[in-house]
Amino acid sequence: MKGLYIVTPDWDDTDKLLAVTEQALQGGAALVQYRHKSADAALRQRQAEALLALCRRYQRPLIINDFVELCLALDADGIHVGGTDASVAQVRAKVGPGKIVGASCYGDLALAHDAHRAGASYIAFGGFYPSRVKKYPVTTPPDIITKAKAGIPLPSVVIGGMTQENAVPLVAAGADMVAAISSVYLADDPTAAARGFVDLFTKKKGSAWW
Repeated sequence: MKGLYIVTPDWDDTDKLLAVTEQALQGGAALVQYRHKSADAALRQRQAEALLALCRRYQRPLIINDFVELCLALDADGIHVGGTDASVAQVRAKVGPGKIVGASCYGDLALAHDAHRAGASYIAFGGFYPSRVKKYPVTTPPDIITKAKAGIPLPSVVIGGMTQENAVPLVAAGADMVAAISSVYLADDPTAAARGFVDLFTKKKGSAWW
């Protein structure tokens, strides 16, 4: 796993959601997470189905945030769980060994170790910076990336107010993916915005995504 990890905003306008997501994929986004906490079940189903079809065309994984049954019903590529969702072990047991399982670890290295032992595919840290979309304490220390890389053999994702500029030190510290919402979805040119994030990895290691 390497590169830009886009997370969808809470948009009810499915056409707009698909259009901007496609622009980001054209810019090189490596992975899409569908996250819409306020959608009803019918809208969530429609949007997830449409995003999965789009991701299949671009041969990129689609991760469903939180809703394990939706992930299984659609045969999406994986699931992401947070601290208040089902445990990583429970989710892994439900989805089996073939799905991606991501875990939010916030600024807690112990949570990351627990997620690894429970069968996570990647660990996500943040928030590092204030976000225009998500509300959380901005208390994650940047050196958590270096510590995680030294002791946990999983890809690490950084999230929380990410811009191309402020992601630089985190990528330099070893972050494998940068997760972005507003910096891509609210950009005047989402394709260029995505490409800018991808460039952080091509400059560092010579490859943009998995």
